[in-house]
Amino acid sequence: MAYFSAGVEYALHCLLWIARPMHARPSSRDLAELQGVPVAYMAKIFPKLEKAGILQASEGIRGGYALARPANRISVLDVADAIDGEKQLFDCQEVRGRCALFEGDAPKWASNGVCEIHAVMLRAEKLMREELAATTLAALNDGVAKKEPARFAHSVVDWFDARSDARDQARQEGVMNRKSKAR
Repeated sequence: MAYFSAGVEYALHCLLWIARPMHARPSSRDLAELQGVPVAYMAKIFPKLEKAGILQASEGIRGGYALARPANRISVLDVADAIDGEKQLFDCQEVRGRCALFEGDAPKWASNGVCEIHAVMLRAEKLMREELAATTLAALNDGVAKKEPARFAHSVVDWFDARSDARDQARQEGVMNRKSKAR
């Protein structure tokens, strides 16, 4: 079982596009469709990102999403905690005190202090959270941008612009149709 849900991955991929300069604010539908992610699933993720102060939504003809703060001030940990909540890596069950030889009365030495297994899991969780907190959307975006061809980012911006223009045109045609019916 994965420690983080697919929602964290989906959110991070979408946030990387939102963090890039674009003419129009992308919608959650556009971001989902661009990446082959279920639209309904994204509709559940974006409100969590808004509530956490990572995204801000705007309504209206050119509505969509923008980062609520600069990409260099949003960590991977911020996103993971917003989507999945802050969760523990390990849930110690204190098995060490249940040995059959203790006959239900474990001696102090058997359960004294933090369980060594639990201790190593706590150290691992601390290191993982520190790394996720130190990695920002800006750093992730830099890494992604180095791998992709320069034209790809332009193609995606063009794709978002075309989607936004198509929505604008559909709205204008709807307004014109309503006006002509009213006459």
